[in-house]
Amino acid sequence: MAAAFIFPGQGSQTVGMGKALYDEFAVARAVFDDVDDALGAKLSAVIFEGPIETLTLTENAQPALMAVSLAAMRVLEAEAGLDLKRDAQFVAGHSLGEYSALAAAGTFSVADTARLLRTRGQAMQKAVPVGVGAMAALIGLEFDAAAALAAEAAQGQVCQAANDNGGGQVVVSGDKAAVERAVEIAKAKGAKRAMLLPVSAPFHCALMAPAADVMAEALAQVKVNAPAVPVVANVRASALSEPAAIVTALIEQVTGTVRWRESVAYMAQAGVTSFYEVGAGKVLSGLVKRIADGATSSAIGTPGDIATFKAGRN
Repeated sequence: MAAAFIFPGQGSQTVGMGKALYDEFAVARAVFDDVDDALGAKLSAVIFEGPIETLTLTENAQPALMAVSLAAMRVLEAEAGLDLKRDAQFVAGHSLGEYSALAAAGTFSVADTARLLRTRGQAMQKAVPVGVGAMAALIGLEFDAAAALAAEAAQGQVCQAANDNGGGQVVVSGDKAAVERAVEIAKAKGAKRAMLLPVSAPFHCALMAPAADVMAEALAQVKVNAPAVPVVANVRASALSEPAAIVTALIEQVTGTVRWRESVAYMAQAGVTSFYEVGAGKVLSGLVKRIADGATSSAIGTPGDIATFKAGRN
């Protein structure tokens, strides 16, 4: 049974996520402590106590979601005997989740990953003034139709397909006026739903170029190891193992499309039949079910989930 471990992106955060892991397992506490130390701030207090407005700030949400994912991974390793090298064919993550996947596979230390994600969140927020950019979800259109529609809506501004999530869900990103045009065009072209998203910046489009430059500089400063198992990179939708190629893909990811549908399809075609979403929420598990026929997907984010995973291995 081939398995892939996948890691959630922004939007999956909730106040209190990971608290049960923290309370019950020393290895989980160590992860949260590492992240707090790396950032020089008690991010764990924001994760466990909120307020949600503070947790949702991009510079907090990104390292926070990684912390919860890595805490769950450490508990899986300690309590359920998980060994990625032996038990997984691939790791992958949605947007910031790619950093969680790489940390889980040993490419980056947890401390370096926390600092990289804090930098990434700040750089993405700073790249475009609040209110200038926007993102919108288009439901019920295939990717090629959504990408063509985004190009039509651009009219000299930026409007790009940012996320190909699968199941007829595509997110477009760019200048606010262009994204608003895309929503209207999508409705006229028969999208089931088209709506602006409550985000603070237009991620994964050309407007993020300044943030890509910041990440190139930040990634050049950290130790990069080959991952224990290949990572399926968002911008490639194929597996990478070579550190230089992984870094290049992470820089491109800031302005590039998150090719999640193709990434899941790639893993399924390579023989993966079981997907495990490690961390907060169940968003990716739901998407997997729409993309990979016959594959199972389950979320692992609580002590109960870990007990179920362990029982299934015995």
